[in-house]
Amino acid sequence: MSVFSRRCDFASTPGPFEAARRRNPPRLDLTRSNPSRVGLALPSPPPLPCRDYDPHPLGAPAAREAIATAIGGAPERLALTASTSEAYGHLFKLLCDPGDAVLVPRPSYPLFEVLGRLEGIRVETYPLRFAGEWMLDHDAFAEAMHDGVRAVVIVQPNNPTGSFLRAADLAHIASFGRPVISDEVFASYPLRATERPPLPGLCFRLDGLSKSAGLPQAKLAWIRVDGPGSDEALGRLEHVLDAYLSPGGPVMDAIDAVLEVGQERRRVIQRRIEETLGVLRAQRGAAFDVLPVEAGWYALLRLPATRSDESWALALLERGIGVQPGYFYDIEAEAHLVVSLLTPPEEMRAALRILSELLDAS
Repeated sequence: MSVFSRRCDFASTPGPFEAARRRNPPRLDLTRSNPSRVGLALPSPPPLPCRDYDPHPLGAPAAREAIATAIGGAPERLALTASTSEAYGHLFKLLCDPGDAVLVPRPSYPLFEVLGRLEGIRVETYPLRFAGEWMLDHDAFAEAMHDGVRAVVIVQPNNPTGSFLRAADLAHIASFGRPVISDEVFASYPLRATERPPLPGLCFRLDGLSKSAGLPQAKLAWIRVDGPGSDEALGRLEHVLDAYLSPGGPVMDAIDAVLEVGQERRRVIQRRIEETLGVLRAQRGAAFDVLPVEAGWYALLRLPATRSDESWALALLERGIGVQPGYFYDIEAEAHLVVSLLTPPEEMRAALRILSELLDAS
């Protein structure tokens, strides 16, 4: 069975007319329909800082070159999208026929179910277990795997646990021979030294400016394709991306400046994360605990299981404190709350004082 879906089974060679056109480009081309390439005067000043638009399915070559230089790797291994959510949609099309399944971790970000439904595929889960640290349940993963599963999603580090899979976990996942989609959007924010083993097999690694540069409004993300079968994967993916051409010209044109700004933004965000995590760790006590965080910008608070996590979250909301209950992320055990480490430290201190009062009164 092919790794790739039937709906991306496009012709890999040009037809006779296109082949002839490439051999003998027309001197007067009456097919041009790109308004930026037909000699029309631009508004003065132009509404967007963008040069003439030269569409490329995988993204502007200069932009891919700049991103590859920044993150390491080869530009020809990159495909650009407007967001990682869009990247998931494209990869689900590439790898799954309607009705097929992908495996995603539990706990994890709840968007996967929505994206899967929009692509007409099933999203099924495999559990991560907490025993001092989060780890893959190898037996449960094997039980979750079946012939209808066409890909496995891993999140490195996980959102919201902030944990990484270990080398033995990745090897176990790879042993089933499915392509891996590795979501690495929070990997730019390490909070302790952590092993980062290579990913075996065909792998699609996702990242973007939203998290790595703290610039969600820039709307640019990338898929890095590695491993056996990557050339065919990129060829098929190029057909999918050609149907959308979603990355904006201005952000691709300005990518060098955006990446430079992103470096400083990342330093500022890292300082905030470390300061706020320090506040959490300093305030914890017998009443609540802060679970270990290896990377990212979320933390899990574990409260007494005398209430459900939803009940704790509602009680805090009544006191003006907004948190997310753990079940939003499919955390099965009670009682966990999810908080953002981007919260200003003084706001976190104030909220924790109210939480402590609530715990003392319970």
